Amino acid sequence: MKVMQKYFLAIVPEGEFQERVTNLKNEIRDRYQAKYALKSPAHITLKMPFRYNEAKEEKLTELLTRFIGAYEPMSVTIRGVKTFGERVVYLGVDAGQDLYDFQRDLKTFCKTELNLVDELSDRNFHPHMTIAFKDLKKSQFQNIVHFSSEKNLTQKLVVAHVILLKKTEGVWELYKKFKLG
Repeated sequence: MKVMQKYFLAIVPEGEFQERVTNLKNEIRDRYQAKYALKSPAHITLKMPFRYNEAKEEKLTELLTRFIGAYEPMSVTIRGVKTFGERVVYLGVDAGQDLYDFQRDLKTFCKTELNLVDELSDRNFHPHMTIAFKDLKKSQFQNIVHFSSEKNLTQKLVVAHVILLKKTEGVWELYKKFKLG
């Protein structure tokens, strides 16, 4: 029987910065009862969630290893709290053309080599790190933005890996790490 699992590809910061962003998401949950963003680690999405045959995971990871390994590490800077309307609160990402080129090539690779659908969000790439969304109360939205801004989460990151995340029992877990370069 074919078991289709959900996956996505992202830049996932490690160490202290991941901890700081997770702490912020926990504080938002505790203060404002907005917990949906805790279903995944802090990340910058490169390929939106997609379904893939679990029996073909090995082939998926082989193809991604080759593709991602052909690209060099890059840098991004996480800076400032921003919003998409009154639906999403996120940390801004300053990135060079190399990240945009990589994401464009990844989108093409996913479509041609993995036969994945080209999602609208894949075509309109806007790198960001979501800290609150979906279960936000409109009356609390500006409070969450202000509270998050006070944390001053600014960090330069060297992106040396891309992570494949897999949804397990409703939570996104780190499944496989692919080295750039």
